Amino acid sequence: METIKTEIEGLIIIKPKVFKDDRGCFFESWSKEAFINNGLEIDFVQDNQSFSSKGVVRGLHFQNPPFAQGKLVRVIQGSVLDVAVDIRKESPTYGNHISVLLSGENNTIFWIPPGFAHGFSTLEDNTIFAYKCSEVYNKNFEGSLLWNDKDLNIDWKIENAIISEKDKKSEPFSNFKSQF
Repeated sequence: METIKTEIEGLIIIKPKVFKDDRGCFFESWSKEAFINNGLEIDFVQDNQSFSSKGVVRGLHFQNPPFAQGKLVRVIQGSVLDVAVDIRKESPTYGNHISVLLSGENNTIFWIPPGFAHGFSTLEDNTIFAYKCSEVYNKNFEGSLLWNDKDLNIDWKIENAIISEKDKKSEPFSNFKSQF
């Protein structure tokens, strides 16, 4: 596997080695040994999956300490624009974000450590998004930033976004008080 560091410390794009032949393809989406060999010693405690129509935006979600989650995200089918926003208050890139195209075709994997708000927009119908979490979900410690906040200036690459009622009520970045 190839690991690619991004402009924001901690966010890593992972390109697995894909074996293709006339039957299709095979790749390891997670190997503890391979990740450790690449400096990513992570224990996962929860596996999640979502199914979305084109134009759905989910996020920008995070969990506060002590239930802060790291996420290893990928797309099984379809495609998304995946976004991670740095919410570590002492970070030189606080409030900045990285966007990565993840698809069932490119097999790209994205590591988002604790201290980031995370979201994605679905670029195709019938998109299956899968992710591993380094900590269990705890409703009492969840947080969410407003997906279309002008201060964050995220281009989600879609029009007429489909948003949950919960995400419509997320906190604007200007009011956000980071616990990271």
